[in-house]
Amino acid sequence: MPRSRQVFAMGGAFLADPDNNLHLETYFKDLTGLASPKILFIPTASGDNEPYQLRFFQAYMKLGCQPAVLPFFKRTPKPLDEFVAGFDAIAVGGGNTRSMLAIWRDWGLDGILRDAYERGVPMGGSSAGSICWFEQGITDSIAGPLTSLPCLGLVPGSNCPHYDSEKDRRPMFQAMVGAGQVPDGMAADDGVGLHYVDGVFHRAVANRPKSMAWAVRRVAGGIEEVAIEPQRPAG
Repeated sequence: MPRSRQVFAMGGAFLADPDNNLHLETYFKDLTGLASPKILFIPTASGDNEPYQLRFFQAYMKLGCQPAVLPFFKRTPKPLDEFVAGFDAIAVGGGNTRSMLAIWRDWGLDGILRDAYERGVPMGGSSAGSICWFEQGITDSIAGPLTSLPCLGLVPGSNCPHYDSEKDRRPMFQAMVGAGQVPDGMAADDGVGLHYVDGVFHRAVANRPKSMAWAVRRVAGGIEEVAIEPQRPAG
C-alpha cells in the first residue's frame, strides 16, 4: 500500500529549546512510525550554520533518532540522490529561502526531495523550511518589504510563518491574498506546526499555550481570516 505523503510546516521557533520543549520535534519524528528513524537536516538557508546543526543533533538524539546533515557549503555527498534516499524523514532549517532554493535547483535537490515526498518520506521544517513546500511563500529573503516567492509546490496554496512574532507578516500576507498576488493559504504563529497529508491540511500542533494557526482566504470585498486551534501538549 502506498504511504501517505506528509509535510509538517512550522511557523518558527523550531529547535528553539532542545533541552525541554520538544513537542513539535516529537510529532515530526512520530510521522515516520519508527522508534529510531534516520532524520536528515538540511540547513542550506542558514549557510549551514553550525550552532543550528548542533541544536538539531541535540534535540533528535534526545528523542532517540539518528540525525545527519546534508551540507552545501562544505563537501557535498555524492551521489546526492542515493544519500538522501537513506533517510526516513527530512527537516529543513530557516534562513534565506530564495538563496536556498537556488542552491537546491542547481544541485538537482528539488527533484530529489519531490521524489522522496512521493515515496512517503515525511518532510518538515521551520520558516524557510516551512514555506519551501508550498506553491508560494511570504519571505524576507530580500531586504525591504516582504515579498512572495514561488516554491516547490508540494502543498497547494501559500504559507506565511512568524505570524505573531514579526509585525509586518500578518498585514502583508492578508494584503497579498486579498489582492490575488498569492493564493489562499495558511499562516502559523511561532511554535505551531501545520500537518498536511496528501496535500490536504490535517491538523495544527503547538508547543506554546497561546500560539495559533490561521487560514487566510480571499473573499468578496477583502479577506477572511479564520483561527484554527492547535493540538497542544497534555497538561
